[in-house]
Amino acid sequence: MAADVPVDDKDWTWVLERVCPECGYDAASVEATDVSSRVRDSTDRWVEVLGRPDVAVRPRADVWSALEYGCHVRDVFRRFDERLQLMLDHDDPQFANWDQDETAIAERYGEQDPSTVAGELRVAGERIADSFADVGGEEWQRGGRRSDGAAFTVDSFARYFVHDVVHHLHDVGAPR
Repeated sequence: MAADVPVDDKDWTWVLERVCPECGYDAASVEATDVSSRVRDSTDRWVEVLGRPDVAVRPRADVWSALEYGCHVRDVFRRFDERLQLMLDHDDPQFANWDQDETAIAERYGEQDPSTVAGELRVAGERIADSFADVGGEEWQRGGRRSDGAAFTVDSFARYFVHDVVHHLHDVGAPR
């Protein structure tokens, strides 16, 4: 339920090769070195979304509320920062599986306090923005893999990651 384009989708390369038909994200126009500033911008926008009075209301039974999406993005920030550190610290690491829907249920996303989530999202967003800002030179070409075999460089990982954050802002109707 997390999105039409889940973080751990099997055919992920399309995100880097063409414009997303739903949110308009164009990875080809994004430099990996700009990811840090894009994360900071999206973090501010997410904090605004989490302040909405209807933040916990699902638009439909089968679509997450803005609160649930905010919890998911907070966790995306955390998970992707862990994965980025693995790629920078180890040669071709394999990432642990992450069932996003299972996490949403286990962590009771829809029942979390929006202001707490906003604070946690801001901290996690700043952390991963700082992590990407610190990447330089040949580090952009370091690799990592998901358990399904999908292989990334830090560069492709960065541009792929930003799509998830931007796409979910689109999902919750956040203004650009």
